[in-house]
Amino acid sequence: MKLGVIGCGKMGTALIQGAIRAGVVASGDVYGCDPYYKSRENFAAVTGAHVSADIAEIASASDVLLLCTKPNDVAAALATVAEKSSGQPKLVISIAAGVTLAALESAAPENFRVIRTMPNTPALVGHGAAGYCLGSRATGADAKTAESLLGAVGLAVQVPERLMDAVTGLSGSGPAYIYMVIDALADGGVRAGIPRADAVRLAAQTVIGAASMVLETGEHPAVLKDMVTSPGGTTIAGVAALEKHGLRNALIEAVTAATLRATELGK
Repeated sequence: MKLGVIGCGKMGTALIQGAIRAGVVASGDVYGCDPYYKSRENFAAVTGAHVSADIAEIASASDVLLLCTKPNDVAAALATVAEKSSGQPKLVISIAAGVTLAALESAAPENFRVIRTMPNTPALVGHGAAGYCLGSRATGADAKTAESLLGAVGLAVQVPERLMDAVTGLSGSGPAYIYMVIDALADGGVRAGIPRADAVRLAAQTVIGAASMVLETGEHPAVLKDMVTSPGGTTIAGVAALEKHGLRNALIEAVTAATLRATELGK
């Protein structure tokens, strides 16, 4: 696979670092393009890939394109790729927020297959969560390619496009909610006398541990909650306080609000 990356910012760089580390692609088969010199230089330094400021060069060298531009730049980038591809079919995987499969397919030549994805920022540290959906011409092999690239930096889940806004509201925006939870837990620790730095580390590690338990055991979160909630104990006192102040409903409403906003931005 010859992989071109259009947009060598943090997310594009993180995805390629993960793919190279996992053996999905060799650094010598990756070609990065970005108009900004510093972004290109950083991309080359951390991935060992080829870089260029010329999209045309990337288009001719690649059979898979990872499109990491801003949403407003997608159509222009695809137009340039189409012009310089000499009729060669390509797979385009777009991480541009809010850009639909229909928009991608209308901007690309008929022999291009497209996939839309929504990764999140923890991909930068190898713990991302991404949803992706297939365009009308994408194949099962294309889905495996997307899964291998996204899965190299975390979890990748295929969904129908109608759920992509919900993915944005849940895992795309979700890290911000969890940072607020960590900050609040740490504040509680500080209130109880724990030094700030220790409280933050304990809170963050607790979130990592709890999340790992869900993923690795396969148990429902409620079952795991019950495992640490002894009758008349400390945990049930804390859980009761959370229920009283509406933590569960607040998080549900956050995902719902972010999903609705993602839908508005996509129109």
